[in-house]
Amino acid sequence: MDSAPPVIYTRADAPHRQAALGRLIALAIALACLGVLLTAASLPPSHAGFGSHQALGLRGCAFLERTGLPCPSCGMTTSFTWFVRGNLAASLYVQPMGTLLAALCCCTVWVGLYVAITGRPVYRLIQQVPGQLILIPALGWALIAWAWKIYIHLSGHDGW
Repeated sequence: MDSAPPVIYTRADAPHRQAALGRLIALAIALACLGVLLTAASLPPSHAGFGSHQALGLRGCAFLERTGLPCPSCGMTTSFTWFVRGNLAASLYVQPMGTLLAALCCCTVWVGLYVAITGRPVYRLIQQVPGQLILIPALGWALIAWAWKIYIHLSGHDGW
């Protein structure tokens, strides 16, 4: 007679914990994303729909100056500034990709802190979703966001 309990009743192995270096990397990533969000909170949102980054002393968009069309990242900083103020409609309107990136930045702060504090990795969750289910929609969203930005800019409805 076999005395071993059925597999369904056996406990799983203890979850793998991140080493100190992995925890430090997670903490650094979380703090970097928090820094981005805090920087966005310190900037005034541009009511033109782009150019909030110029409050940091950076130059305007050279692509926009030369072509008259916004580049794929035009409005990202402005979108972040509206996002951190809780105005999601303005954030989505001025640059839809910026809204998505700001939301991912917020999630990354929490996930990075979770990994840094508990040591539990999150890669198992990420591995559950095939890469093409993330990459292709993200690229599609980026193209749609750029097309939207060009449309509102050319139609004179850019800004909030």
